[in-house]
Amino acid sequence: MVQLSVLDLANIGEGFTPADALANALDLAQHVEAAGFARFWLAEHHNLAGIASAATAVCICHVAGGTKTIRVGAGGIMLPNHSPMVIAEQFGTLATLFPNRIDLGLGRAPGTDQRTLQALRRGPESSEYFPQDVVELRALLGPPQENQAIHAIPGEDTNVPLWILGSSLFGAQLAAMLGLPYAFASHFAPQALMQAVSIYREHFKPSEQLAKPYVMVGCNAVVADTEDEARRLFTTPQQQSTRMVRGARGQLPPPIDDIETFWSPMEKAQVSSKQTCSFFGSTSTIKAKLAPLIEATGADELMVAAAIWDHRARVRSFELLAQAMG
Repeated sequence: MVQLSVLDLANIGEGFTPADALANALDLAQHVEAAGFARFWLAEHHNLAGIASAATAVCICHVAGGTKTIRVGAGGIMLPNHSPMVIAEQFGTLATLFPNRIDLGLGRAPGTDQRTLQALRRGPESSEYFPQDVVELRALLGPPQENQAIHAIPGEDTNVPLWILGSSLFGAQLAAMLGLPYAFASHFAPQALMQAVSIYREHFKPSEQLAKPYVMVGCNAVVADTEDEARRLFTTPQQQSTRMVRGARGQLPPPIDDIETFWSPMEKAQVSSKQTCSFFGSTSTIKAKLAPLIEATGADELMVAAAIWDHRARVRSFELLAQAMG
């Protein structure tokens, strides 16, 4: 049976505050822990009015401190924004506080715009060093070597599990070469999914962390008691994606009755192409809708996002998903 995990951006809904979003993230983590989900990941984004997880390591500490067993991690840290040393110290500290519960997913994209990249004191060329930075980070989190001059304290020998995140073939090749688990961001960029997964499995080389390939597939899934209610809740991520197409991001909007009144035919086509790994349904239909994705990819794990404006409905969605998937 495929594992289920949660990707949360600590979305700030219209009419709510960052404090609400962070409180809701912890509340959701507690509920999905009880429902049997494997992981709860938060993602690094900057300069976005609708996302409260910019200080990702701090958010992970907040969630891990309020839960007991679920793995908590980054999905991901955009490594070009940081030095490997700083990330080793941050996640080494998290692993020291919450042993055997912390994951570190790593992305190559900056997760922001060029001006914000400058504000982070990083240049666009930083992503060119991503493979070397991953190797350096893994060494800093591993056992100390003889004559090693630089140590991450806390960090070294915590061996925090690393993941490579990606939406292109580059990440698949790197994850395979380093023998790391691979998570594909098909929840927003599904186009290269099948080719990337195939390349990863074909070229995988075992490592100390991982003996055989492990594939996590991202998807959006909105579940409600009825098909009509799920369809209505799904208009929130549809609006959100349409705003991205328009270059007009904002806080997470409430659902609407008819999405056709919101987008143009061209916008609908663009959003639909980005949401081929996005699903909505009731407990009686959602499993069958997810089955082709799971079968086609051979996914070991689904990382599920659900951008639902109403927090209670979002909690309910994940609980119903767990019930439906058995």
